[in-house]
Amino acid sequence: MGDDLIHARGLAQTFHTKRGREKVDVQAVRGVDIDVEEGEIVGFLGPNGAGKTTTLRMLTTLLKPTAGTATVAGYDVATEPIKVRQSIGYVSQSGSTSGEARAGEEIMDHGMLYGISQKQAEQRGRELFEQLNLDGMWNRKPKTMSGGQRRRLDIAMGLTHDPKLVFLDEPTTGLDPQARANLWTHISDLRTHRGSTVFLTTHYLDEADALSDRILIIDDGEIVAADTADNLKSNVAGDLLELELKDNARTTTTAEKLGSIPGATDVEVDGVDVRGRLRNAGTAVPGLLRDLDRAGIELVSIEVRRPTLDDVFLNLTGRSLREA
Repeated sequence: MGDDLIHARGLAQTFHTKRGREKVDVQAVRGVDIDVEEGEIVGFLGPNGAGKTTTLRMLTTLLKPTAGTATVAGYDVATEPIKVRQSIGYVSQSGSTSGEARAGEEIMDHGMLYGISQKQAEQRGRELFEQLNLDGMWNRKPKTMSGGQRRRLDIAMGLTHDPKLVFLDEPTTGLDPQARANLWTHISDLRTHRGSTVFLTTHYLDEADALSDRILIIDDGEIVAADTADNLKSNVAGDLLELELKDNARTTTTAEKLGSIPGATDVEVDGVDVRGRLRNAGTAVPGLLRDLDRAGIELVSIEVRRPTLDDVFLNLTGRSLREA
């Protein structure tokens, strides 16, 4: 089976619900295949309702699959759930610390639940506090901590028993930009300094882009892409070129000139803006500017944007992850 820490085939989940009086089957996850190798950071992206959380809950044994198979850390999620749980760290979206207990006690109790001695749990906990910039927080109550500190405490909790594989569910939701950037450093350190494998669900594209070796995109219960961020972006049809004109009298002519460049696609006019996609826009822009200048068309601004993961998402699903 190689060194796959997660190996899922045909994993599916159907919920039985009622709509009025009739019984309806809702397919939340429709047979997904997932492979995560040891030492990878994999970003799992998708809009709300796409099946992201349901997949995560199946992989972490919180929900039994209705079809398909999955092994996590070498154990079957359906038949060996306890062994799976002992082998993974799971940091849920809502966090797992209580506001009242002292942070250090929480960590030690958590470690002892996993069969570690109190002494070992304290030693590991204090190391983690140091690694996660929680110095001086051992006797603090979580309710007195900032959002970023609480999130780092949640991660410390999930790591106390030294798991090989860590599941982080939307780890930076609700944090301010500085706390997010700080947490990103700690997440990449999990792999660099601890050798952990990380499975990260997020709806922040920049987060997936910055942290992940590979990205899995789920939409409508199916995995629609699995590749590196760079490869996914290179499949999008070119850079986005946006031209802002002084007035909208000449937008049609501008759009025609942009559209006549070989390989130009998706050319559209929006008020005084003309935009379209071009492969290697950098080489085509000088010629286009000379052409517009000769025609006496005045520009207010010009912007070239490399494809982003949001463009990838739009390309694959027909909608923006930001809207979702």
